[in-house]
This record gives sequence, C-alpha cells and structure tokens, in this order.
Amino acid sequence: MEETLSITNATKGALRNVTRSVPFVEIKNIILGKKYELSLVFISKKKSHELNYIYRGKDKPTNVLSFSLDTKTGEIFITPSVTEKSEIGFLFIHGCLHLKGMEHGSTMEELEEKFRKRFHV
Repeated sequence: MEETLSITNATKGALRNVTRSVPFVEIKNIILGKKYELSLVFISKKKSHELNYIYRGKDKPTNVLSFSLDTKTGEIFITPSVTEKSEIGFLFIHGCLHLKGMEHGSTMEELEEKFRKRFHV
C-alpha cells in the first residue's frame, strides 16, 4: 500500500518519543480516509509565527495550522515549542478535523473528545 502520510521534523529538536506514541497514520485514515495524502510538519516557533501572520493575519506563533490543498491532499503544521508534548496527538486530530471541513464549535469539540479517547491521546 502506498504511504499517504509523510512526517517531517523541521525543528532542531528530536521528536522520537512523540512520533512513536501517537498513531498518526491510523488517526489520518479514520478521519480523512486511506487515500487522503497528508503531510505533517513539525515547525519552529519562528516559522509558525511567519505562517500564522501570512495566512491568518495573526502576529504570533500558534500551536497548529492546517491547509487543505484540494479535496484529497492537505498539510498540518504543529509547533512543539508552543504546546505540551502530550497535546501533539490532540492537535493532529484537531488539524485533521479542520481538513475534513469542520469549524470550531461544540460538534468539533465532541468529535475531538471521541477521537482522543479512541486513540488514547
């Protein structure tokens, strides 16, 4: 089966423990589907600030950004230095739900909690 999730660490820190403890592929497949091509990139606080300003007009770094490139392809950027390591799985779920077309609100929060419990993140 062709790999449909790529994970890149563009930070200077090691993320081994994080990437081992979160079932990224399984989460992506359940929320977005097995054929959805997703790029997950861990970025620095500086890069997060830059992207958040360019794409959202917010002059500060953020913990997660997600970008839909088309109906079957997207990108999620997570900033480890802006969040707790224990929250990376949750942020990945959050980003996937945005790529699925969801907006912040009670329905999204309910699904986040459901997936968080399912995947123990």
